[in-house]
This record gives sequence, structure tokens and C-alpha cells, in this order.
Amino acid sequence: MSSTALVPTLVRPSNRAAALVADAVLVALGVGLIAASAQFSIHLPHTPVPITGQTFAVLLVGGAYGATRGFVTMAAYLAVGGLGYGVFAGHASGWDLLKLSSATGGYLVGMLVAAGLVGWLADRGWDRKATRSLPTMVLGNIVIYAVGATWLAHALGVGAQGAWDYGVKDFLVGDAIKILLAAGLLPAAWKLVDAVRR
Repeated sequence: MSSTALVPTLVRPSNRAAALVADAVLVALGVGLIAASAQFSIHLPHTPVPITGQTFAVLLVGGAYGATRGFVTMAAYLAVGGLGYGVFAGHASGWDLLKLSSATGGYLVGMLVAAGLVGWLADRGWDRKATRSLPTMVLGNIVIYAVGATWLAHALGVGAQGAWDYGVKDFLVGDAIKILLAAGLLPAAWKLVDAVRR
């Protein structure tokens, strides 16, 4: 899997077998990071969707890994959770959380799309400067909201106002902080890498 994102430019094994092992290790590490971030969760009394650290981890993994690795990592995370391992928020698991009737399933699927999109932009150099990294992360988060809130509205049988009230409004401030952290980390990492290479 070729990519010009941060991690693939640093991890470039010389033969195919080593490259496959490196990819497997990177995916496992990414799944672990997303799973750990999901456990930082706060349940609000009026919505079934918890506030978690997942958004930060998903955007960071997508930006650091590139499109293919980012998408595969998030897909692996969903598969691990679906198979019964408690990697979702609150150590939840199971395929039921990914059904259309699940209030939180859309956010998980939205994260899959966002990881691929943010990674695709990172492959084109949008992770190297804060002026481009920030809109990249914002766009990824918008995708998560769009898929998640639409799915939530269907699951709860509410309209657009309900989707806003239950699935977006109370998450904006926390997600803004997570976006700023993720958007700042990647350019800072690139500066460090460039300094070491010089």
C-alpha cells in the first residue's frame, strides 16, 4: 500500500513479507488506539450517543496512515467490535450496534468513511501544514456527523431537529477540541521528521 502520509513514509520495509507484517502491526496499533479512545466516554442524560475520544483517534489514524491503511484500520476495528470484543464505547460489542436500528451505528460507519477521506487528503499532502490539516479534520468530522445524525434520526424516528438535538449539538465543543489536537499533531510530527532528516 503506497502512500505519502506520515506513517507510510517512515515505515517502508524493503521486501513484501516485511511490508505485510508492518501493515498488520500498524492496523493492530490503530485498532488499539481507537478502542482505547472509545473508553473515554461520557453518557449524557438526553441522548443515546456518548461523548468519546474516538473522533480524535479516527481522524489522527486516517491522517497519519493515509487512505488505504486508515480505511482498513477502521474496518478492522468495526469487525473486531462486531465479532464480540468490547472495543466500542463502554466496552460494548456486537453486530447489533451497526444495524440501522442502532442509535450509534451511524457514527461508527461515518468514522469508517471519515478515516478514508482524511487519509486520502493526507496522501495529497493535506496533513503537513496546519492551514490544510485543520480543514481536513473538520471535513472528516462533518462526514461523521452527516452519517451518524442521519442514522440516529432513522433509529429514533425523529426529524432533522431531533437529529441535531440528540446527535450533534452537544458534541460540537468537544469535537472542536479533538479536531484542533489532531490537526496540530500531524504538522508538528512532520516538522520533527523533517528536522531529523536534515
